[in-house]
Amino acid sequence: MTSDRAQELAAWQRDLAQAGYIAEPSLVAALLLMQDLGRPLLLEGDAGVGKTEVGKVLATIRNTRLIRLQCYEGLDAHSAMYEWNYQRQLLAIKLLEHDERASGKDLAQKEQDIFSERYLLRRPLLEAISCEQPPVLLIDEVDRADEAFEAYLLELLSDFQLSIPELGTVHATSRPLVVITSNGTRELSDALRRRCLYQYIDYPDHAKELAIVQKKAPAVAAALAQQIVAFVQAVRRMDLQKKPGIAETLDWAAALLRLDISVIEQDGAERILQTLSALIKTRDDRAAFPREVVARLAAAC
Repeated sequence: MTSDRAQELAAWQRDLAQAGYIAEPSLVAALLLMQDLGRPLLLEGDAGVGKTEVGKVLATIRNTRLIRLQCYEGLDAHSAMYEWNYQRQLLAIKLLEHDERASGKDLAQKEQDIFSERYLLRRPLLEAISCEQPPVLLIDEVDRADEAFEAYLLELLSDFQLSIPELGTVHATSRPLVVITSNGTRELSDALRRRCLYQYIDYPDHAKELAIVQKKAPAVAAALAQQIVAFVQAVRRMDLQKKPGIAETLDWAAALLRLDISVIEQDGAERILQTLSALIKTRDDRAAFPREVVARLAAAC
């Protein structure tokens, strides 16, 4: 690797850290390649590992707009790409009926007037390719949408254009930086994966999570931060339905401070139990933390 490229990677990592995101070198390299190659970046990993935050912080360090499409079951192309303003179109039709100047227009001309861009409502995907300055387009939790929606995305991801039957093909004014996240709840299509760079984001190791806590929760004392991270890392090794993510770690740190718990110790298990609503998020998982288990985890911190 040349010194210039190494310096560029170091600058990206520094910018991300200053914006509050602690990133591994592999992720930094993937972001740099996404920019240089003009390819979307697919981020995969469990919920809570910081995938969505990548898109947010990328918009921050690039000083550009973030356009977010939150995917969900049943999401269709019109909700994600464009819709027609039917109310305005109906009003325009009524006005055309009573406009003497429009009476000489043939049906094709009237239809062209009704389906012009002034009646078009831009949804996130169309908005992203219509911006003068390249935005960051965050397509979040794409695995929640169905396979049919993935097919709609392919034209955008490969050619940065969208086809609107009434208007034709809309080409990107500028190419957005596209970040796609997936929690892995279903397998994504090969066609989508081929169009993207790929990075898997795992739960952070002890050193990285400690750096995140120190960055995001500076009010937490160094010794307590060490104990918080050790406790959470031990919890993740348990057989749970939902392992706590980074957001839960930070919420739990705030909860401990709010209840004036300055040290995690075996004798304080009862008080620690009172804070677990910030860390453990399902009924079955909560049942796995009787006082004895909490005391054992605390003693090991």
